[in-house]
Amino acid sequence: MQTPDFKKFASRFLNTTSSHVFLTGKAGTGKTTFLKSLAEHTHKNFIVVAPTGIAALNAGGVTIHSQFLIPPATYIPDRYLPENLTAGGRYINSQTLARKHPLNSERKKVLRAIDLLVIDEVSMLRADLLDAIDYRMKAVRGNFSQSFGGIQVLFIGDLFQLPPVTRNDEQELMSRYYASPWFYEALALKNNQPVYIELDKIYRQQDDSFISILNNLRNSTVTKADVETLNNCYHTPEQIEQLKEVITLTTHNYKADQLNRQALDNLKTEAHYFDAFVEGEFPESMYPVLPQLELKEGAQIMFVRNDTSTEKKYFNGKLATVTRIDEDEVWVLMAGTHESYQLTRERWENKKYSIDKTNHILNEDVVGSFEQFPVKLAWAITVHKSQGLTFDKAIIDVASAFAEGQVYVALSRLRSLDGLVLRSKINSEVVRTDSNIKSYTSQAHQPEKLTTVIEQQQRIYIAELLATAFSFDGVLKEINYIEKNKEPEQLEDPTMKPVLVQVVEALVNEAGNTEKFRNQLQRLIAQSAHEQLLARIEKGSAYYSKLVFDQLRLLLKHMEVVKHRKRVKTYLAQLREIDQLLSQKRMELHQVHLIVSQILSGTELFDLRAVRLSLEADRMQLLKEINPMPVEKKTKSKGKAGKKKNADEKSTYDVTLEMFKSGMKPEDIAKERGFALGTIEGHLAKAVETARLEIEAFMQQEEVAEIMSAMQELPESFVSKRPVQ
Repeated sequence: MQTPDFKKFASRFLNTTSSHVFLTGKAGTGKTTFLKSLAEHTHKNFIVVAPTGIAALNAGGVTIHSQFLIPPATYIPDRYLPENLTAGGRYINSQTLARKHPLNSERKKVLRAIDLLVIDEVSMLRADLLDAIDYRMKAVRGNFSQSFGGIQVLFIGDLFQLPPVTRNDEQELMSRYYASPWFYEALALKNNQPVYIELDKIYRQQDDSFISILNNLRNSTVTKADVETLNNCYHTPEQIEQLKEVITLTTHNYKADQLNRQALDNLKTEAHYFDAFVEGEFPESMYPVLPQLELKEGAQIMFVRNDTSTEKKYFNGKLATVTRIDEDEVWVLMAGTHESYQLTRERWENKKYSIDKTNHILNEDVVGSFEQFPVKLAWAITVHKSQGLTFDKAIIDVASAFAEGQVYVALSRLRSLDGLVLRSKINSEVVRTDSNIKSYTSQAHQPEKLTTVIEQQQRIYIAELLATAFSFDGVLKEINYIEKNKEPEQLEDPTMKPVLVQVVEALVNEAGNTEKFRNQLQRLIAQSAHEQLLARIEKGSAYYSKLVFDQLRLLLKHMEVVKHRKRVKTYLAQLREIDQLLSQKRMELHQVHLIVSQILSGTELFDLRAVRLSLEADRMQLLKEINPMPVEKKTKSKGKAGKKKNADEKSTYDVTLEMFKSGMKPEDIAKERGFALGTIEGHLAKAVETARLEIEAFMQQEEVAEIMSAMQELPESFVSKRPVQ
């Protein structure tokens, strides 16, 4: 019997359903690889967040706290905070978030623009924090009837690794709302549990006996024979003393720090110090290595990232020994190959998500950077910091294991038993797994049902897509909010007031027709009348897209007038939100026919570039008609005092264009900069749009022809009649 490809299942669920997905798997099964290539696997707009700064940096995303402005505190999923809370504790609820920690306009725009939220390292994600995210998404999107405001969530991680942290004073309070602190206990998931997809092909280990022991450790079913096999790898202190080019994994930070400090002090060579270059916004919690690196000749170091150059000399976790230091030059000898290599500084970038003001495309903006040699002292590291790393050989010291999963995480870093060196013998008492996790996974893991579930969820997704695309409730709700809360003097000029009223009237006048149309589409879905369904979608999309475009033209003309007036900053920001909602609605109407038709035909991945290019071209032409002489945007430097800041720093678009013109491919630029491929393509598209790059330099002539052909196949009213410049 052929083993299912669970990565393909994950991609299908993400592309053709709105179901939340929990992608999990044992250590070394490719979860990180899937995340890194997600942009190639989905047509949806998405952002990536993680619980900690380092996890976010490794995932190519941002922290949960920075994206959602959730302060470090216990979130109470109740309208009112309970009485008699522990003194000194920090507690928040939805009211606290709304009043004391409101989201700014830019964050709201980003969260409204996404179809998919990716949360990495969910073993560290607490249930209360996930409920806080749920509230934020519902409030921003004005949708309290669906979890996370109606968007899809992809959870990635391994619950059998390191657990979420809860203080003693938090545990009693959280137990009033949650059976355990794990993310799947969140109230947001109570009636909408994620589809559980477990990757089962292990790439790190090839030894079946070692894999069997790791599985037993993971499931707390370790046998006496397993313990004996592991303890055969015990080494005496004298034996360990003789080992070279090997790292120690230990349980506590202070132990790792002591081992590294002692080993460094034992070297009689001169100490050299290397300072990092920090620019812009790059908080200390995200520093991938020390800002001041102390090295000596003879020091054992470990690379903390993969080599981004074409040489690929090292990888995350590769050990080496410092052999020579000459001012700012550091030479090392690679472990295993004994190849000499000169260290070069690497650049890490802190990103924030934003929405392009011109075309409303989701961007990843670089707001800060950190440059340093990509190494750290590595006689020892903690088990926690070893997550995601692979070692050929390691000394394991887990006699003081204090958290579920620590022993499993430590041992699963190794490729085989041959590389295992135990500093102390394994005691079966420190091998434990949370019974709550075992219960959850045994119920959630039902691979035999995935085919049936995806067929059901695809039908639901199609119905949701159509109900959303052919509804103007979101736009109307936002305009009504603006009208209700506007200041009396906000609209001083009587010529300004009627515009939003006109938009509302135009959309409300169609309310009866849209309701009838939606009902007709739902009947066709129930009857499986696919040809009729697609024909009706095509006609309806063309009709309502023109209606929305007319309102967009009216709004943009109004905004052009407003922006030259005084005391309209708040009003203009509100108009931009309406602009985003109308543009998003137009995108929904243009792509719904393509998505539904391709789901029904069994296509797994959709190419929406032709649709997006057409919409962007229309919008740019409209903006040129309204304002033929665009004003150059002014930018402000946000450099912090005491940190290096380049006054002539290039924009993220300029950096991409420069790298592309140097001969690099978009895929290579994306990997080197840690961006999604779609973001890099967006940068290059902007360069084409502003005549800084010929389209033939960005795309093959065949690709241009293919897109033009695809645009011709779109409904006639969808495509701009202007020639491609």
